[in-house]
Amino acid sequence: MQNEIYTIPLSKIIEEFQLEVIYTPDDPAKINVSRNDLNRPGLKLSGFGKLFDRERIQVIGRVEYEYLNSLSEEARKNSFRSLVDEHPVSIVFTTDLPISDDQTEACRRAGVPLLRTKMLTSAFMAALIASLNVSLAPRITRHGVLVEVYGEGILMLGDSGVGKSETAIELVKRGHRLIADDAVEIKRVSATTLVGSAPEIIRHYVELRGIGIVDVRRLFGMGAVKLTEKIDLVIELEQWVQGKMYDRFGLESEYTEILGINIPSITIPVRPGRNLAIIIEIAAMNSRQKKMGYNTAEEFNKRLMGQINGEN
Repeated sequence: MQNEIYTIPLSKIIEEFQLEVIYTPDDPAKINVSRNDLNRPGLKLSGFGKLFDRERIQVIGRVEYEYLNSLSEEARKNSFRSLVDEHPVSIVFTTDLPISDDQTEACRRAGVPLLRTKMLTSAFMAALIASLNVSLAPRITRHGVLVEVYGEGILMLGDSGVGKSETAIELVKRGHRLIADDAVEIKRVSATTLVGSAPEIIRHYVELRGIGIVDVRRLFGMGAVKLTEKIDLVIELEQWVQGKMYDRFGLESEYTEILGINIPSITIPVRPGRNLAIIIEIAAMNSRQKKMGYNTAEEFNKRLMGQINGEN
């Protein structure tokens, strides 16, 4: 699944960044972008075309523009034509730079979309790469519940009927937010970050056995839901097994691997009388403390070992 190629229509990029359309050979909704990295084609314009990647959006900023203007008219036309003849997925001029008629005609002849933005080159590239990283990220769907608790993204996993949805509702009642119930779409947006969201058809809905489908947004208000959230902690809920040894100190760190990224995880046994919402709140706060450099289990162990050594 990680090797699957995802695409985004060029029309979404045009809409999101309010790009001026100079020319498109087809409906932008039918032109797909599949790469999340961009290219400034200075080397290509100067004559070096080895390793040129036509799948990348080509960004022409002031440096490329001034280079073209430094050439004679015929050399300028040939240089730009060498770029469009590679048939890149799109060419974007930044900083509201002027586009000549011969450049427009070259794109028209080659069938290459030609766009323009008023944004500065570095700002446009940074924003577009960030957007494409999310839109084109490798993804997987897991059965579980994703909630935001004290700013921490908590992914609850476990067998059906263990109480994930009921716990999510209790957390929402306590002021936290729901991202997804039953199916969580997880995207790898960077080498270290996973972001979860709900499939659109079930967004903001929770299924409670005996009651049915509940619209959390309408019942609790807009403040009770969120579209996406980074996954900081995985909590595996399982039915309490008599005689099984559960971690009582938290000294050993456990991780759950999702899309090649290891996410800190804990296992919480479930049995009647346990208030899972409070336990998950404590787990979220403890997770934040660890990220800030304070590990309660390690501090307690240091005190304990210090006392034992002192007695000896």
